[in-house]
Amino acid sequence: MTDQTASPPQDALSQTLGLQRIILMDAETGRAKLEYLAGLHMCHSGGVVQGGFITGWLDAAMAHGIMAVTGFDYTPMSLELKVSFFAPTSPGLVIAEAWVERRGKSTSFMEAHLLNTKGEVMAKASSTLRLVPRAKVEARARESIA
Repeated sequence: MTDQTASPPQDALSQTLGLQRIILMDAETGRAKLEYLAGLHMCHSGGVVQGGFITGWLDAAMAHGIMAVTGFDYTPMSLELKVSFFAPTSPGLVIAEAWVERRGKSTSFMEAHLLNTKGEVMAKASSTLRLVPRAKVEARARESIA
């Protein structure tokens, strides 16, 4: 089990999503917990976090869950992503918690919840992920920007 409470990665995507810290990446269970700070700049309608940010948090948590199991040699690519919103999410800290529901050789099925600081589930997601060798994804990205 990996428990990380250090500073979050400083890449642009993590900063845009408001990642505060990676709380957990467990290689045995495929569980991941990430803490995000929802800012007012992420809101609409007088303080409701826009659904795209919530979807991004859940998607990132599910990716971290499968990467905990497979390592960073594979890039999880979303084949399908479903999000259900149960209640408006307000600015402040939130936790995206994900786990592997079922794993195959190249496809994994993931689940995730978004929790507020009271532990209430604000949204949930399920995803089907394709595991692609990271070297192949990076080579394709280099070709597309060349």
